[in-house]
Amino acid sequence: MKYLPIDKRLFIKNRRKFASKMKTNSLAVFNSNDIYPVSADSMLPFAQHRDIFYLSGVDQEESVLVIFPDAPKKEHREILFLKETNEHIAIWEGEKLTKEKAFETAGIQTVYWLPDFENVLFEIMTQAESVYLNTNEHYRANTETETREARFVKWCREKYSAHTYLRSQPILQHLRSVKEPEEIALIQQACDITEKGFRRVLSFTKPDVWEYEIEAEFIHEFTRNRADGFAYTPIIASGFNANVLHYIENNQQCKEGEIILMDVAASYGNYASDLTRSIPVSGKFSERQKEVYNAVLRVKKAAAKMLIPGTIWADYHIEIGKLMTQELIGLGLVSEEDVKNEDPKWPAYKKYFMHGTSHHMGLDTHDYGVLTEPMEAGMVFTVEPGIYIPDENLGIRLEDDYVIQESGEPLNLMENIPLEIEEIEALMNE
Repeated sequence: MKYLPIDKRLFIKNRRKFASKMKTNSLAVFNSNDIYPVSADSMLPFAQHRDIFYLSGVDQEESVLVIFPDAPKKEHREILFLKETNEHIAIWEGEKLTKEKAFETAGIQTVYWLPDFENVLFEIMTQAESVYLNTNEHYRANTETETREARFVKWCREKYSAHTYLRSQPILQHLRSVKEPEEIALIQQACDITEKGFRRVLSFTKPDVWEYEIEAEFIHEFTRNRADGFAYTPIIASGFNANVLHYIENNQQCKEGEIILMDVAASYGNYASDLTRSIPVSGKFSERQKEVYNAVLRVKKAAAKMLIPGTIWADYHIEIGKLMTQELIGLGLVSEEDVKNEDPKWPAYKKYFMHGTSHHMGLDTHDYGVLTEPMEAGMVFTVEPGIYIPDENLGIRLEDDYVIQESGEPLNLMENIPLEIEEIEALMNE
């Protein structure tokens, strides 16, 4: 990992919060992700399962965490199982965590090597009445590949069929949605690295540059600042491409007079940031581009002010729809008649703004959170309105990351990243 060590007290605190929500005499098991094959002997880079990372800080494959607060043996109340390092592994892959390093990372005293897992699990399963299993219940989840976690769930249910099984996800959905100060600091670090990448790109962009060249400038700056890499697959969309919401080819040349929509951000310590900016290839916005840009910016600023404790996500989006409708009328894209005759299930503004405005973020770019429950202080949300006009070869989206405060307006973690037209034009023309 490139990121600096994270204080183990964060993970100790996270485990205590999780344990406090568990039923009496129950245990919970969390598995790392697999390393996925490509073909032949090629493998994809390892990416840790965010739940085991949240609870332990362990960023290594073939790891298992067990939490058993009521274990008769004190040493079994928190257990890590790790892949044992040896001289061969150290030479070919690099050293893995030792038991001492695991304690420094996670603050867990009891560490076994992975071959001991089944025997130790058998012992503690005879002492527990119920088991929390970890499944992916994110509202956007669509997983076809069988994960290491899924294989464990199947194996455990077959081997220990008499136990009562519970779900860890309802607990994690609530805990992970409200960030600790240490987590906000890590997200801020990711945002600061993203800022450096964006400023680099502002001075680099000019007519006839290729989208993939801009992508390369971002990753150069991210990597030299200890980022894990991109927080998600980057979107560098010039001209008409900006109207494709998940455009990731990034293989077209950027032409003078076009706007480039860049939805790209860094991850640091497995914590994501999420930025979108729209800039002129030539370094200067046209009058029409300014009109659309400022309309999006007004919606963004108004939406951010609504991120306060007690706000309901669905109601928030209804209000933003009203704001966007008025902006689109002002731009001549939607008429009063269109609004009068609109389908309530697909309002008139959706023709030009068809996605949501905000989502939770943190360890995952689309992080855990229960959307039917009121917003709380400590939650981190994006704000990302956009207007997409294919007929004008124009798409503009603006996005920053905000922390909800106990009172007042939310904290913008990206407040130092250029946003206003005048600042963007000045930096591009230095």
